[in-house]
Order: sequence, then C-alpha cells, then structure tokens
Amino acid sequence: MQRKAYVPGVAALLAALLAGCTGGSGDGATADDSDPGRPGVATEAAEPGKYRTLPEPCGAVGPEALDSLLPGIEEIADEEQRGKAYAGEPTLAYDTDRKVGCRWKVESADATDHLSVDFERVVSYDNSVSDDSEAERLFAQQVEAADLPEPVVSESESPSGATPESGSPSATASSGAPSAPASGSVSSTAPSSGASSESPSTELQPRLLDGLGDEAFVDDALNSSGSTAERRTVTVAFRTSNVVVTIEYAEQSATPGVVPDSEEMQDMARKLASRLADSLSG
Repeated sequence: MQRKAYVPGVAALLAALLAGCTGGSGDGATADDSDPGRPGVATEAAEPGKYRTLPEPCGAVGPEALDSLLPGIEEIADEEQRGKAYAGEPTLAYDTDRKVGCRWKVESADATDHLSVDFERVVSYDNSVSDDSEAERLFAQQVEAADLPEPVVSESESPSGATPESGSPSATASSGAPSAPASGSVSSTAPSSGASSESPSTELQPRLLDGLGDEAFVDDALNSSGSTAERRTVTVAFRTSNVVVTIEYAEQSATPGVVPDSEEMQDMARKLASRLADSLSG
C-alpha cells in the first residue's frame, strides 16, 4: 500500500514539472522571443568603410615627388645607392591590412631631408558604429594631440575693423570652434632661408585645412638640435572615409643659422597629400 501511495505522488510531481515547461514556451514570453529578424527588435549593422585594403606605401610616392621633396636624391652618384634611396624603407607593421608606412632619408650638401608616409585603415569593432565614424573619432584625437593654435583673425578680415557678430565665421574662430582658411591660401610673407627661428606667419601657422579628403590639418614645428642647426618638421594629415593618411616632412639645414623655409615645405607636403588623396579616390 505504501508503494501505491508513493508512485502517484511521483507521477504528480513529474506532471507538474512538464506542465511548467510547456506553459513557459507556449505563451511566447521566453527570452528567445527576441528574434533579431522581427521588426523593431533587430539592430541594423553600421555601414562598413569604403576602403578594404591599403596601397603599397613605398610605391605610393612617385620618383618626381621624391625629386622635389628630397633634392639630394638625384645627387647620389652610386646607382645602386640611389635606387635604394628611391625605394624607401617600409615601416615595421604587424598587420599590413590595417596599417602600413614608408620612410626616406637623403642627405645633400645643403640639408638632410626626411619623409614618412603612413596609411591607417580604421575598422570599428562595434556593429552599431560605422568604420567612418570610428575613423572620424580617431582623427579628432589626432587633431587634439597636434594642439593647433586658435585661428587669428586680423582687422582687415572684418569690415572697418568691426567686431565680428555672433555666428559669423570670424566669431566662430574666436570662440574656439575650428575655422580654417581655404587650403589654397599661402602667405607671401613666409620666413625665408636664413631668417630667424620664429614661428610661421599667421597664414602658415598650424591649422585645419579645407579641400583635402573629408578633413585635414597641417602642423609646423621648428626645433634646434644640440648644435645651431635648425630642423623644421611639417606634418599634413587627412582622413578620407575610413583611411587616415599622415605625411611627415622634415628638413635640417647643413649650414648653421639657415632656417628651412616654412612656406615651401608646407606647399610640397600638401601637394603630396593631395596626390595621395586623389589616388585613394581613384
């Protein structure tokens, strides 16, 4: 009799458990109900970046550009050494699908010139953030790290020397928001070779650039080494879609007291940046 009383109790317990399982799945309220295919529930993945590959960096700068940027390269007498100088030296990279670069260094009787070109393809690891948005965020950090000075607005740029009204481009510049001159504006008052080691003029100061990729900037720094030789480094960086390109062009004069020309170096670096941007778009 005890066995007969025990068996129905077990059966009742199993029946209750089974009823609970079937009841939980039958009312459609389980966690699995959040079907990503249902409207209003699925999160659409962000668009991938335009670029899936990067160019071969040492081949991205042609011989004509190297002749202009590195004038001593044509003076190299040994044909084999000259060929190596044109070829450049690839930057060490652990993931060439994401970041590549190349370096050149050429000495001449007048100066030692350095050129580096780096390409970085940005990929977002967040499905809700596009590659372009991630590249834009990283480029903003690069601009911030450059610590560009506030754009200076002269009285000649305001009618009758009046104070710019709120909301005007000049007022925006003074309020701290980026306001860059057109990329084609180049000062004719740039310091020439032999000038004092002062910062570039207002028109040549580090600044944001227009008309180069989706966004761009130029930086210009003059430093004295341990000797009296002056070294100027011009950096031009730009972003196009999910690729960030950084050009660093430096020159150190061989003659003490001679200052590398800011206007000339900026002009050549920006021309190279424009060619690289066109090659990426092509």
